[in-house]
Amino acid sequence: MAPTSLLQRCAANPILQESDIPWDCMSVFNAGIAKWDGEYVMLFRTDSGPKATPDARLTRVGLARSQDGIKWDVDPEPVFDQKIACEWLKDQYHERFGEKEIFRIYDPRITLIDGEAYFCFAFDTIHGVRGGIAKCSSKCLRKWELLSLSLPENRNMVMFPERINGKLYRLDRPFPIYSKGWQEMFDIWISESVDGKYWGESRLVLGAEEVPFTNGKIGPGAPPLKTDKGWLTTFHAVHIDKENPLQGWEPKSWCKEYVSGLMLLDLNDPSRVIGISKQPLLRAEAPYEIEGFRGSVIFPGGFLLEEDGTVKMYYGAADTVVALAEGTLESLLSAIEPI
Repeated sequence: MAPTSLLQRCAANPILQESDIPWDCMSVFNAGIAKWDGEYVMLFRTDSGPKATPDARLTRVGLARSQDGIKWDVDPEPVFDQKIACEWLKDQYHERFGEKEIFRIYDPRITLIDGEAYFCFAFDTIHGVRGGIAKCSSKCLRKWELLSLSLPENRNMVMFPERINGKLYRLDRPFPIYSKGWQEMFDIWISESVDGKYWGESRLVLGAEEVPFTNGKIGPGAPPLKTDKGWLTTFHAVHIDKENPLQGWEPKSWCKEYVSGLMLLDLNDPSRVIGISKQPLLRAEAPYEIEGFRGSVIFPGGFLLEEDGTVKMYYGAADTVVALAEGTLESLLSAIEPI
């Protein structure tokens, strides 16, 4: 376990939960957070339906704002639900999208680049899980221009907050089931683009087998932070223990512990890993992280550097609430060991 001094949980945790949401839902989690002109903005996911078996077609993406990053004002209407998502995708992409094809849009991430917000998301269809990217130049965060949709199976897309050598970069987490012998051991990849629409030059960044605290999949977390040492980057990692079921509401036995990892990528070549923390940055300990829809889950979605050197990590806890932990940039960099 990482030293507790690296990140301290906010005393107000959870900072966003079901009771804060103005529509019917049973959980709120896996949010993307950015700071725009001094204001914190959040796109978050809510699930609805029976507590143990939520209905994927009732998943929504909501919007919240904050002055201090702790107390949030939630917009009364979601940004996306299934109907809005289907109409938006069909209008902008001219594909065979309809409510029978698409289950949901979910797991938002926000990255600010050159005064515009980029929205990375996953969406489930009857033909596979796809990743998407859209952008918005207004702080309303409701008028999104769709840029790109991936082939199945891809998820957990996260963009870097500036161009590198004139190009946009994103981290990916594809699902190579066949090549892994049907094991759930997925890796982190990187892709690049000139315009945000066409992506390629994809290559492996970090293999799951290189992370010492997982025996399962890994994937991108929040948009990376630029530091003098490199791109400080969170990721999620899964440890599977079928002999030790974890607490969770869903009826099937939940045995996957999700933790947050930390790595450092080269500033000029972000496909190159400089180092990694050999222990989890944060793992479930608090009741709101251990007990919920899926117990023992830490899923980073926001990673912000304040002017005083404080780093805020926002994360989904137990797939049920949004929480916040804070540390210093100096201490996080000190946890990185050469790979």
